[in-house]
Amino acid sequence: MPPLVETQDLVKEYVLGGETVHAVNHVSLKIERGEFVAIMGASGSGKSTFMNMIGCLDVPSSGEVLIDGIATREMTSDAMAELRNSKIGFVFQQFNLLARTSALDNVAVPLIYAGVSGEARRERARATLTQMGLADRLDHSPAKLSGGQQQRVAIARALVTNPLMLLADEPTGALDTHTSEEIMHVFQTLNDEGITVVLVTHEADIADYAARRIVFRDGEVIEDGPVANRRRGRAA
Repeated sequence: MPPLVETQDLVKEYVLGGETVHAVNHVSLKIERGEFVAIMGASGSGKSTFMNMIGCLDVPSSGEVLIDGIATREMTSDAMAELRNSKIGFVFQQFNLLARTSALDNVAVPLIYAGVSGEARRERARATLTQMGLADRLDHSPAKLSGGQQQRVAIARALVTNPLMLLADEPTGALDTHTSEEIMHVFQTLNDEGITVVLVTHEADIADYAARRIVFRDGEVIEDGPVANRRRGRAA
């Protein structure tokens, strides 16, 4: 069975002010099924560019990204979108929820693009929100939810299509310390259940909840290894 994510001599270049900037510079690595990986680095280190490419949101200048053994660089935009929708769930710092829409309907949105019928969408969304401990918040709009609850809705939305991998971009950046611990407990629980989690963060204490840490600097990987003293999140 191939790695869930494999990058082969991955390069992403931008031309700025007449100069070529290597946002990602010849990166080759593998992420296996069931791993919990933190990708770290300062602003401009290349971590977000790398995440965008393994999330099929961007294409490399050269090299290759394979998702579940599928090469992506030469894919059409439609094929890339289908791969994203079937294998990857996304969680973002600012939640990105529809403001005037209930938690239930927010979570059901990805299933529209997956072609799931109306009642089946609602049933799957309801079950996923219940899994996130939000069975009593189904009809609440984001404005009526705390930051932690909004992020749980966002995680439910990412999970509802049954992806192989969650990509979380600074998922605790808008949360206080206590709520961050609760959200990291959610990610750890999902990982314990077999979901691969790739977490992008610049915070060392958040990276310590992962099992493996990959550190970028100037587009290159300068560290890749296990987290020595792994932290455990706190249940809500």
